[in-house]
Amino acid sequence: MNVKVTSQDVAKLAGVSQSAVSRVFTPGASVSKKTAGRVLEAATELGYRPNVLARSLITGRSRIIGLAVSYLDNQFYPLAIEKLSKALQERGYHILIFLVSNVAETVEKALQEILDYQVDGIVMASVSMSNALAAHCDAAGVPVVLFNRAQDDDRLSAVTSDNVAGGYKAAEFLVRCGHQRIAHIAGWAESSTGRDREAGFRAGLAAHGRELHARLDGMYDRGVAAEATRSLFAGPDRPDAVFVGNDHMAFAVLDTLRFELGLRVPEDVAVVGYDDTPVAAWPAYDLTTVRQPANRMVEATVEALTAHIEHGDTEPRRIFIDGPLILRGTTRRPSGDQA
Repeated sequence: MNVKVTSQDVAKLAGVSQSAVSRVFTPGASVSKKTAGRVLEAATELGYRPNVLARSLITGRSRIIGLAVSYLDNQFYPLAIEKLSKALQERGYHILIFLVSNVAETVEKALQEILDYQVDGIVMASVSMSNALAAHCDAAGVPVVLFNRAQDDDRLSAVTSDNVAGGYKAAEFLVRCGHQRIAHIAGWAESSTGRDREAGFRAGLAAHGRELHARLDGMYDRGVAAEATRSLFAGPDRPDAVFVGNDHMAFAVLDTLRFELGLRVPEDVAVVGYDDTPVAAWPAYDLTTVRQPANRMVEATVEALTAHIEHGDTEPRRIFIDGPLILRGTTRRPSGDQA
């Protein structure tokens, strides 16, 4: 019969107090290197692991961050989640991931489950929440940061790329390239990212006295984006450039243009995406796209979250991080530009 090893057993073998053992296994706690070495050596010899859940009952801190994400098909999110997880681990936290559909009832149920785990904070990645849910989290003292999504609620911090500026850059670039019939396959109209990118794109066109040639909602879905491409290019007055609301849809647009419709990119039509996921740089796509600065977005998210948890900073932060337009092979360069 296996006997459970306790912190008292470790303290006895290491010749230190039980509180010293506790400090060694508490991230950020003050303890000398000599004491830490003795405790870790004793813990290894005895096969001891601290009971994190029991400690959370004593300290009131679980060191767990709940992450709600609506989908992982878009390659930007697995990359961002990996970076977020590593950044939080460096600060002694771990993430608990919940996949939820972006439907109010589903989000509410998932959020209640997350709160049941006594999390120290919550990150909502491309998921919206009701004002009532925001108020519930606020009353529970659990900070919430929206990642790659924003909404009008003064209690919530939000970190996104500067989607309006990104859309504006895409429009200005395509106009400079000499395109006349510029279309947009938008992201989901119910999302702040989709609305803001489209608003910036329209504003960029308007600044040059231009309007959208055509516009369809791609719903951030590959199949829907492919069908939108077929519709846009069905008639004789087809676009000569398309700004797509994210790379995930842009890959479907490129596949449809090249392999189904037999069009050349960029000779017949230019394509610009948004995100700059790793796949965008693959030779098969070589996609011109607006970069979402994932590292800086993750850094700002972790900073906003831990400032609330560790320092009691309850002031909501609204952070919009600008990203560059990355030029690749799906667009030609403006006349006079150097390669």
